[in-house]
Amino acid sequence: MNHEEITALTAEVERQGKFIDDLTSEIGKVIIGQRRMVERLLIGLLADGHILLEGLPGLAKTTAVKALSRAVDASFHRIQFTPDLLPADLIGTLIYNQREGSFQVKKGPVFANFILADEINRAPAKVQSALLEAMQERQVTIGDETFPLQAPFLVLATQNPIEQEGTYPLPEAQVDRFMFKVVIDYPEREEELEILRRGDTSDALSVTPIIKPDVLLSARQMIDRIYIDEKVENYILDIVQATRQPGRFGLERQQDQIRYGASPRASIYLVKAARAHAFLRHRGYVTPEDVRAIGFEVLRHRVMVTFEAEADEITSDDIIREIFDSIEVP
Repeated sequence: MNHEEITALTAEVERQGKFIDDLTSEIGKVIIGQRRMVERLLIGLLADGHILLEGLPGLAKTTAVKALSRAVDASFHRIQFTPDLLPADLIGTLIYNQREGSFQVKKGPVFANFILADEINRAPAKVQSALLEAMQERQVTIGDETFPLQAPFLVLATQNPIEQEGTYPLPEAQVDRFMFKVVIDYPEREEELEILRRGDTSDALSVTPIIKPDVLLSARQMIDRIYIDEKVENYILDIVQATRQPGRFGLERQQDQIRYGASPRASIYLVKAARAHAFLRHRGYVTPEDVRAIGFEVLRHRVMVTFEAEADEITSDDIIREIFDSIEVP
């Protein structure tokens, strides 16, 4: 793609992406701070990728998802995951109708555009699998019938980093289905002062619908056209390869710190998320800065550290940071 074509594409992205600023502004009416979380929600929505949110209670996770669903004028369901939850409570079941003498389908709460799976690690594996199958296949089977899930379909699962007693940690293969793992931190002092002054007046219901889901689906098609140079593609491949064979990239120390590297799904999600990040910046092309901006969220749950690294208090974020600092930027 030549310079003129990229310029024309950028102009088209700017024109079609005008709703992003309005969407961010509308969500900002009820969410103070947490800009990184809100931006990651938007990227997941634009790139059609599910998000795993990790953070302590009270950090506006539920409010943010509610506000986003209302701003997009889409349906929203919050599902509280508990140890006694059954797959039927999630996807639905068959109910016998005595009058008609037949079974009828009763759809579960997974049939919505936005799903907040609260504390996903508190439900047993069979319930987690039912949700993750819906995430991957974008469809649900009840009895003999298969029902497609309406697009857009975005799952935001939360888990508490503390209070691990009585939980069922997600296996690595299931965690890999999430595009992002976003770690949410406390707000800054100035932001918390504003929260203090507002009190409990921040209500997601006060958010005005900005766009229809069709606009979002059209934006996804635009994002797929955003230009990514071969040098940036190789940069992404180098980063992912370095998580598997760090010694090849001069990271001999990390060789003993990484138990498992990132899967090929990481490469796919890095490209998709980098394109969505460029769209948020109203650009028709991807830069290495786009890759670095979303790299931690894409990779942190895909790089498994060894027990020795854990003993030395080395996290996957530490390893990813060293990889980004070591790989040559094109």
